[in-house]
Amino acid sequence: MIWPAIDLMNGRCVRLHKGDFAQKSLYDSDPLARAKAFEAQGAKALHVVDLDGAKAGMPMQSALLARLADETGLKVQAGGGIRSADDIAALLDNGVARVIIGSLAVSMPQKVQNWLHRFGPEHIVLALDIRFEDGVPIPALRGWQDQASINLWEVLARYEGLANHVLVTDIDRDGALGGANAALYQDIKARFASIKLLASGGIGSLDDIRAVQDAGTDGVIIGKALYEDCFALEEALSCWPNA
Repeated sequence: MIWPAIDLMNGRCVRLHKGDFAQKSLYDSDPLARAKAFEAQGAKALHVVDLDGAKAGMPMQSALLARLADETGLKVQAGGGIRSADDIAALLDNGVARVIIGSLAVSMPQKVQNWLHRFGPEHIVLALDIRFEDGVPIPALRGWQDQASINLWEVLARYEGLANHVLVTDIDRDGALGGANAALYQDIKARFASIKLLASGGIGSLDDIRAVQDAGTDGVIIGKALYEDCFALEEALSCWPNA
């Protein structure tokens, strides 16, 4: 499935370059209009991150997330700063289909495992944003500002058989439009075949979409490439039948 992305900062659509809050590109002042445009172009789903919430460690734009879910027909997965079961319940109660859990999936696995049991694995997406150290993928935490002490493989092993949906972003490719890390996704699927894997970071061409699909992923997040008109959303959707 193709998931066009909206990253929110101060109520506007932005994109970061390689996870750096100081290197952001400002786009639409009206995220709802952008979401409706995606829907008009054929999108069925929408990926939304509250960057203010991710940085602050608490939801900051919940009302806007609820509007995006309520005022479009899109299947919305959203997160950013989720820290409690109440945060999750609030989004689900307001029409969000899946809630994105980021840093806590690494730093507080027992809590997140409990949420997966309580809300169901179809309503939770684990978002693991990584950077490589000596060839090993290491998750970043707190809006990409800190680094974890364990690697991606150890994190995924904690959720094997429990989590259904996992989103992995190669931060150093995010917003750079230079191509996704298809080799990483192929490696993940080889090790954890049962998870439904979403690719994110670096998509800059239709060939990049095809590459992550060939790597075995179940979906792809597309952000900056759409805002920079690298290709049309309709073209992306045609690369992924039934998307």
